[in-house]
Parts: sequence; structure tokens; C-alpha cells
Amino acid sequence: MLLSLALPAPWLHAEAVADQPPGMEKEIKAIIAAQQHPYLKRSGFLNRAEDLENLYKIARYQPLWLGHERSEKQIADALALLEKASEHGLSAANYDAEMLQQKLPEALKLAPEAYNSIALYDTALSLSLLRFLHDVHYGRVNPQGINFNLKLREKKLADLPTLIKDSLAQDTVSQLPLLVEPKLKQYQKLKQALAAYRRLAAESRPYKLTLTKTIHPGDKLPQIEELRQFLVAIGDLTEDKAEDDGKAPKSPLYTGEIVEGVKKFQYRHGLGAYGVIGKETAAALNVPLTQRAAQIELAMERLRWLPELPAGPSIIVNIPAFQLWAFNVLGEVDADMLNMKVVVGKALKNQTPVLMAELRFIDFMPYWNIPYSILKTEVLPKLIKNPNYLAKEHIELVPNFGNEVKPVPFADNSIAQLKQGTLKARQRPGNKNALGKVKFIFPNQSDVYLHDTPANALFSKSRRDFSHGCVRVENPQQLAEFVLKGQEGWSKETIQAAMQTPKTQHIVLKKPVPVLFFYTTSFFDQHDNLMFYQDIYDQDPVLQSALEKPADLSDQLLFISNGPEPVQLVR
Repeated sequence: MLLSLALPAPWLHAEAVADQPPGMEKEIKAIIAAQQHPYLKRSGFLNRAEDLENLYKIARYQPLWLGHERSEKQIADALALLEKASEHGLSAANYDAEMLQQKLPEALKLAPEAYNSIALYDTALSLSLLRFLHDVHYGRVNPQGINFNLKLREKKLADLPTLIKDSLAQDTVSQLPLLVEPKLKQYQKLKQALAAYRRLAAESRPYKLTLTKTIHPGDKLPQIEELRQFLVAIGDLTEDKAEDDGKAPKSPLYTGEIVEGVKKFQYRHGLGAYGVIGKETAAALNVPLTQRAAQIELAMERLRWLPELPAGPSIIVNIPAFQLWAFNVLGEVDADMLNMKVVVGKALKNQTPVLMAELRFIDFMPYWNIPYSILKTEVLPKLIKNPNYLAKEHIELVPNFGNEVKPVPFADNSIAQLKQGTLKARQRPGNKNALGKVKFIFPNQSDVYLHDTPANALFSKSRRDFSHGCVRVENPQQLAEFVLKGQEGWSKETIQAAMQTPKTQHIVLKKPVPVLFFYTTSFFDQHDNLMFYQDIYDQDPVLQSALEKPADLSDQLLFISNGPEPVQLVR
């Protein structure tokens, strides 16, 4: 059973090891019991004590790294992982890599009877490696603490002590990160992109576009050559096209392939891809590549928070991307997958929450049960001004919500009852209904859902945060076809009919579909383009601030319960 770190196990008390036999076992047990390590910047390791205990318990409380013929090579492999933590979007400074490297020559020369010194170095390296692997697998921040309402993991799948011990036995220490990092292709692509953007940031000259007016295709642009070089560097313009532009190399005209390169840049940065360089495009061009690399790091951190998701169909909405993707197989991104624009909650007051849930029901031609907050702030003021407002908007009054509940007539005391909440309002199905012709229901604490909308003009905008928190979808029929695929009685034709029939139909899905409302400002789309999105809810600084306060993440925050013994990851 996993230990409750709020109630330390007996071996975590110093007095419990006072009578242990002298020698190496005593020294290692004393370090574990103290839960403090004098070598490390983060000396306290309460939340990694269980892993450290289990690791040395497997080794019978003997050194893992020092004192054998492969010591120097295996320690070098482990230190290389810590020193290259930045490849995983992590910081080597958090794992004391420099200190461990400095102390290594002396540690390799220690006499076998130097029990304390051997135990200190050996456990310091083990603890740093445990911290590194834990961060690669689970992330460094508790998502719940910054309002990412992701599901907790059901059980521990990564047995870090066993992985380390086996890697030492098989001399495969350098392969450890591959065993624990997220297997999602999205994560793997982002890791590659991080290396590329770090390299670009180091090798490229800083780029700064100064605008005095909006630049249209055909206009003069004095900095055209710098723009050309920048677009080539980040991959939005190929070198051969840059050279064969059809214009003299020194021409200041903004034309041809450079315009196309800017359009691709605009597309990849969530802007209108029209080729016109205005304030928004100039601002995006002027973002330092180091900041883009930091966005990728944040995206990788957020992906580490995801628990193991079930195989099969799933739906993901990336909130700042204003996009929905429907996967037939989780994480298998391809150009033919279902992708559509969405409208999300307003940035300042109606933010769409991050959540995980299961899509279980579909309502065709739904009622819109008007939330009390919207009723109070939007409906009642209009009703008080115009007694015909309810009839005009096809709104009816009901004692409570439910598809089969009969409406009640408007009376003299109806407004008072609406204010008190003893009477409710709903909008009838039809062309005016705010939910359109279909509603996708996945029970959740925030009471949000996916739905159609009659306000289709909003999908033409590049920034689409206009809703009260629910997510409006551009192609509701296609999404319904995806969700109902394989369910008896439903086809493209029957779905079309259901969306035209006045009567509400409530469909129970035979197989629920996982839904993830996610938030990341860096993301690979289905065409393998690295996308960067505006941080509409200002979530990136919140996460960045949390990451600047390194701490050991408690396993108690990650799992639903202390379930069965953890099992090793499949190799």
C-alpha cells in the first residue's frame, strides 16, 4: 500500500533506526529517516522519502552508485540526464547536477569504510534522479492548485525505484526518461520543437519589426530582408522560395512568397491569415524566440498532468486555440481527423473551465434552461422593460427544469418568483434557441457543455471568446455523427432528421466518449504545424510563477486513493 505522508511510516522516525547495526545500512537509514539531505539545495524531501526508502530497501540499504566497477560510467550517465534536464523543459539547477558533478571525483576515491560520506553522495544522486523522473512523469505543479480541474490518477503506474534499480542492473540509466515521459505524440513533437526553438534562439539574431503603418501586399517594407530571414529561420518560408521570389534580392516590396510566408506565420499564431501586417501580426513577430521556447515548456508541463486516458474515441477542446479535435484513437493526429472552430467563454468574466468528463447524452432540438445568473443580469431587465420579451424570444416559464415539464402562464407575481428562483425560465427549441439544434452533455461541476448555435457569424472571427462558458461548435452535425458512430439506429440521415424535428429527443450513448477541455498556448495541429496562441485567460504567467518555486509534488495530490501496489511501466 502507498504510504500516507501526512502520517509518516515508522522507518521515517529517527528513533526507529537508532538501534540499527552499524555500517552502511545504518547511515543510509539515518538519512532517509531525517528527511533532510545536507548536500541538496532543497534539503527537505518529505514527499520523496517513500520512493527513496523503497529504492534502498530493494538494494538492502547498500550503495546503488558507488563501490562497483561500473560506478563511474553509471554515475556519469545519471549526471548527464540531470544536466540535460532542459531537453525535457526542466531546469538542471533543480536537481543539483552541478554540485553532484563537483563532488564526484572525491566520491569515487572514498574508502569502503567511509560509510557516512558514501551514503551521503549515493543518496543525494538517487534523490536527485527520483526528483527528475517524478517531474518528467507527473509534472512539477499540482494542476488543481491553479484551477486545472483534471481527473486524479486512479493508481500509480510508474514504479520509479524499480525502474532505477533495473536500469542499473541492465546498464541502461540513460534510457530512464523514455520510460516515464508522456507517450502522447503531442508531447514528443513538442520536445523536438523545444530543442529547435532553443537552437534558433541561440543562433538567430533578435528580430524586431518596427511599423509606422499597416503593411499591405505590394507596399514598401524597409525591413523586408530581415523579415525574409526570420521567416526562413522559423520555417514559414523555405530558403529556395525566398531566393526565387521573382524580385531583386534588395527589393523593398512586400510581395510574392514573403506574403505567403507571413500568411503561414499568421495561421500558426492564431491570427487572420490575410497577409496584411498590422499591430497584432507585428506584435507576434516581435515575440522573442526564447519566449516561444518558454511557451513550449509550459505546454509540456501541462501534458504531464494528464492521467492515463482510455483508448478509443475522444474529444479535445483547446480553449485558447478556439478549436475542437475529435480523435478516433487518442493522440493519433492525422489530417483526416475531425477538427472544427469553437467559441469559448469570455476572457474577463465567463471563462470556460479546464475539465475532464464523459460525454453521455445528446439532446436534439434542446430546451435552453437559462441559468439564474443570466436570467438575473440579462433576461429580467429586458422583461421589465418589455412585457412581450418572453414571447418574442420563445422563452417560457417552468416550475423546474426537465424536458417533460409543462410550462406555466405568466402571472402578476412571475417576475418576483423569477427573482427569488422559485420559478425558472427556458427557451423553446427552434431557430432562435441559444443552443441551436443539438446539445452534447457530459455531467460536470461547472455545468458546461458543447452545443450548436444560431450565431454562426462568430466563427469567422480569429478570436472567439464570446460565450457564457459553454463551448459552441461550428459543425454540430459532424460532431453528432462522430459521437453516434456505431450506435444502432443512428446514421447521417437520422441525425439530419433529428436536427429538423421540432420535438426534443434525449439520446443516451451506449459508450461514453471522454471529453477534455484543455488550455495550452502551444500545440501541434493535425497538419503537423506548431501553433502558438494568445494567452486569453492569462494562464501562462500563473503557471510560470508556480514553476519558479520548485518543490516536490506530493503523491497524495495525484491519486484518487492509496490503491494496490504500483506496477512497473511496460518497457
